[in-house]
Amino acid sequence: MPGYSSELVFFSLGLLLVLTVLAGSLSSRFGLPALIGFMLLGMLAGSEGLGGISFENVGLAQGIGVLSLVFILFSGGLDTIWRQVRRSAAPALMLATAGVMISAAVVAVAAMWLLGFTPLQGFLLGSVIASTDAAAVFAALRSRGMPLREELKGLIELESGSNDPMAIFLVGAALLLITAPQTSPLALIPAFGLQMVVGALVGYAIGAGFPALLRRARLRVGGLALVVSIAAALLAYGLAGLLQGNGFLAAYMAGIVAGAREFPSRRTISMFQDGLAWLAQVMMFMTLGLLVFPSQLVEVLGPGLAVTAVLMFVARPLSVFLCLAPFRNYGWRAKLFVSWAGLRGAVPIVLATFPIVAGVPGAQSIFNIVFFVVLLSSVIQGPTLGWLARRLGLNAPRPKAPAG
Repeated sequence: MPGYSSELVFFSLGLLLVLTVLAGSLSSRFGLPALIGFMLLGMLAGSEGLGGISFENVGLAQGIGVLSLVFILFSGGLDTIWRQVRRSAAPALMLATAGVMISAAVVAVAAMWLLGFTPLQGFLLGSVIASTDAAAVFAALRSRGMPLREELKGLIELESGSNDPMAIFLVGAALLLITAPQTSPLALIPAFGLQMVVGALVGYAIGAGFPALLRRARLRVGGLALVVSIAAALLAYGLAGLLQGNGFLAAYMAGIVAGAREFPSRRTISMFQDGLAWLAQVMMFMTLGLLVFPSQLVEVLGPGLAVTAVLMFVARPLSVFLCLAPFRNYGWRAKLFVSWAGLRGAVPIVLATFPIVAGVPGAQSIFNIVFFVVLLSSVIQGPTLGWLARRLGLNAPRPKAPAG
């Protein structure tokens, strides 16, 4: 930062991190997701807030968001107990693919009808907002110790960790069709298949190789194992991208595969990655908060409310009930809860930066609408998940006290 000493920059960053954590803790005490506190502090520190920090580098914010999501997904996969969630793999995959497409299509039609968007603009908005957010879902289900039934918890977590690739593909397809109208939509199908297959294979290879390396290397310095875990997340994302695969799927898959194996310093690495994921959330949400101009959110109040209502009460429930229809073990109560648990968070906001970077007309309005939707989703859905689970009778039974 030109004109500022390095000491002042480091002090400011440290102070912002501490204040952001405190803001997240304060928001959690009021029953709100911590990400609300992270983002609001970022907005408060921004150019229109008390901090007066001028930050308009969308490309940098996008880079921070992508890097943060890599560690959040890897950590989420590492903490996933596969033997408990594997029964939920098929319905989660259905929600992560067909469910995202259904949600995107419903929002696209609503945007055309209610907001006057063109078909491609509606498709872009629907694609950006269609996926649930792994960081928000992991935080909501794990940090509060919600006693949810294992099959439901596994379904929601697996879906949120694996539906980003579909959303990213749809956003890329929408941008390509907008910037290169001569492109045939059918030509995109093989590219999607390649991304998914390569991403899954790379993730599996890195996830299997990471524990094997730790077992064979017998690292004498314990901290080096933590470095290897960072390398595993970065390698999974980077190698998949280089091979035309989906890096986010690879990072999540690597975490799941590694988490299903035994290796030295496993507990230490898991705790370290959990802390790293929280740091990534803080940095990501604060950066995205800095990127927002609160005065511009007032302009999208009407569109934001309309899109939020369609997403919460039409698009998400329709996609869940249709996708889970073949799975008879999920009754209407479970489907209703899964519909309400489709939390939106940083992923849609990060995806909303892609149209801005690509120079798509109206991209800033889409970004502001998405940010507004994420705020409402977090404020309304996040705090009510535990209450809804209790009302629907979906909490896990408490273990019986030992006799005697």
